[in-house]
Amino acid sequence: MNWYIDPKKTNQIYQNIGNNVQLINVIVTPAIQEAVKASTPKRNAEEILKQREILKQEIDKSVANKLKKYGIEVVDISLVNLTFSDDYKKAVERKKIAEQEAETARKEAEAVIEQARGQAESQKLLRQSLNPQLLQKQAIEKWDGRFPTVMGGNGSLPLINIDPSQTSPLNP
Repeated sequence: MNWYIDPKKTNQIYQNIGNNVQLINVIVTPAIQEAVKASTPKRNAEEILKQREILKQEIDKSVANKLKKYGIEVVDISLVNLTFSDDYKKAVERKKIAEQEAETARKEAEAVIEQARGQAESQKLLRQSLNPQLLQKQAIEKWDGRFPTVMGGNGSLPLINIDPSQTSPLNP
């Protein structure tokens, strides 16, 4: 903590409390401890880490108000050496890992959904663009002149319409 004694109250402080060591032991340290003990239980350890600046401001204000009546002006307070148990640190680490894994799984699920949408849209466009007559014409053009050795039960040839009553791409 950075602080100084109000020059107008220096004589009174030294007469009533004593020198700097006594001032720190009797007034300053207890005021800081009281402010920290009053501010930190309002938050869990995770909030203390995340809201460190808010906690610092709360402690600053509390300490400054307590010490002002003794003629001590607070310039700034620094929060240092915030420590937590090993079990807590491990729990925080496990929580972070779980959050990261959940986020990764969510992104992967979104990617799978988008891929499925893309495939569905692709298939839809392909179905819309298929022209049976064009497909039959392409099959005839690629035909090597040999009939298959195995035929379906009704004797039809795949992709080739040989029914003369239906129009053909070759005979409109």
